[in-house]
Amino acid sequence: MTIQIALLRGINVGRAKRIAMAELRALCERLGHRDVRTLLNSGNVVFDGGRAAPATSARRIEAAIAAELGVSTRVTVISADELAAIVAARPLADVAHDPSRLMIGVLADHAAARRVEPLLAEDWSPEALALGPRAVYFWCPAGTIESRLAQSLARTLGDDVTARNWATISKLHALASA
Repeated sequence: MTIQIALLRGINVGRAKRIAMAELRALCERLGHRDVRTLLNSGNVVFDGGRAAPATSARRIEAAIAAELGVSTRVTVISADELAAIVAARPLADVAHDPSRLMIGVLADHAAARRVEPLLAEDWSPEALALGPRAVYFWCPAGTIESRLAQSLARTLGDDVTARNWATISKLHALASA
């Protein structure tokens, strides 16, 4: 049994990309995944991926969503161990005090981290940026909408990142660990 977590980018954020979580669970089950559970109404799925590599699961889920539900979205899949490492690292714990404003950008692959490295040298005060295992951590004390840092990360990484706040990441970790 290999627990995997699928993070869908931009689902249920705008009117154009709405997927019912029951439909998403059923789709993952049709793909052969077992013990499929969703979290919230935002495109987060925890499942037993069997022997499939996370990248393979991501491609299959992404293709099935497009073919069966008519929605184009980027899917990033990580293992429960990768999620545990992301949670354990938490490099901004000393400055980030509101779990809804500490964002974790899960990278589509390890290579995307290289594109973030130049941003680490910039002063983002009062915001903060850190790079960790398979993730970029960014503290946006005033929220992400007007955040210079969040906008820069979006331009730098494009579809190679999907972000969740710390509260959601913590809930996903608990669900994947159960």
